[in-house]
Amino acid sequence: MSAFFSSMLGRVFVVLVGGVLASVALTLYFAGGDRQEFIAQLRTLRAVERIEQLTLMLDEVPAQTRPQVLSAASRNGIRVDDANELGMTAKSGGEPDVEFADALRERLAGRREVVAWRSRGADCQTVAGGRVDGQCERVFVSLRDGTPLAFLLHMQRADRAFAAPLRTRRQLAYFIFFLCCLCLIAYTVAVQTTKPLARLAEAAGDLGRDIEHPPLLERGPAEVRHAAGAFNAMQAQIRSFIRERTQMLAAITHDLQTPLTRLRLRLEKVADQELRARLVDDLSAMEGMIRDGLDLARSMSSREATQRMDFDSIIDSVCADAVEAGQDVTVAGLTGAFVATRPNAMRRCLTNLIDNAVNYGGYARISVAADEAKVVVELQDGGPGIPEDRLESVFDAFFRLEGSRSRDTGGTGIGLTIARNIALQHGGTLRLRNDADGGLVARLELPRASA
Repeated sequence: MSAFFSSMLGRVFVVLVGGVLASVALTLYFAGGDRQEFIAQLRTLRAVERIEQLTLMLDEVPAQTRPQVLSAASRNGIRVDDANELGMTAKSGGEPDVEFADALRERLAGRREVVAWRSRGADCQTVAGGRVDGQCERVFVSLRDGTPLAFLLHMQRADRAFAAPLRTRRQLAYFIFFLCCLCLIAYTVAVQTTKPLARLAEAAGDLGRDIEHPPLLERGPAEVRHAAGAFNAMQAQIRSFIRERTQMLAAITHDLQTPLTRLRLRLEKVADQELRARLVDDLSAMEGMIRDGLDLARSMSSREATQRMDFDSIIDSVCADAVEAGQDVTVAGLTGAFVATRPNAMRRCLTNLIDNAVNYGGYARISVAADEAKVVVELQDGGPGIPEDRLESVFDAFFRLEGSRSRDTGGTGIGLTIARNIALQHGGTLRLRNDADGGLVARLELPRASA
């Protein structure tokens, strides 16, 4: 789960879902406030209309029959009493509600005394159905004959009326359905947004492993097609550059063979034996450097076909050849894994590592292992190791160390460079480290081939 949210796909998904939910929450918040205000105004208007109707009706009723009418009218959240009989006045306790009083006075359109108070208390609970949060409007209105009436109305809170529907199962089901749809849409948009980037990253990885890999398909939005076209143009330029360099080195190697052969023949006529031996050695070194330069250029190419092979068989074959050549090489462990490899290139990589260990450390102790994702090969020698600040420098072409790894031991300093190039082309890694008990350890990691 953490890998998903740390990826670009997960981040785009979270931004989309979070942004929409935040927008919906703000919309509901402001809409809820407007709705509460509207409901409050609507309830106030309805209460004013009820008092107006009762007041006008009582204006037309004879005084002797008003008690029966008042008794019959006192129901459904409203109670009407004769203020004189109750001994109540317009100065009853509570908070003045001038807006309510002005609205009622305007609707009655007469010279009447109208006072409204918003209050709470036990008397409010009598018209509030016994609810402890009863809030009521106490209104005093005089009839045309001057008789004061006391109206007591239960005023349900607007926020309570608004919140009630949100607690229903239908609202919960709607929210879950909305969230599922939102997540589906956000995931689809995130995939469509990041898929071209994933394709580009995959193509870059394929290019690093195989310069001859087919070009990236130029499809999708204009920006994606433009990026794919630029990537394909870069791949073509790199491929052309490597081919030209390889061809140039091959041509140089081929063209130098003739003059070098003539030089070797002419050196045979040199009378001074010591001088002739030194000149022949220099000539051999030149030939070796030319061959190694060509090998380095070829290691950057990947024209050999990739095959799915048993890695243990490759290791056994390379180690057997090394032992037959008189090198002190042993191997321990089995991987039981297959790798997608170019056989000759992988043999060259392993051979270079073994030669490096034997030439500079006396022997090579190889251990192999594998897990679900990769194959690991470690080669340990018995040499003095390498300074920590030079562990990466030895992978540079023609880089050489002093001391035990000087020119006296032979080589031109490209063996490890070629080995790492091949490892990278296979999607793997090659690193060096000094062992705590002495010696240098080369660790090669390669991805397992899919079944």
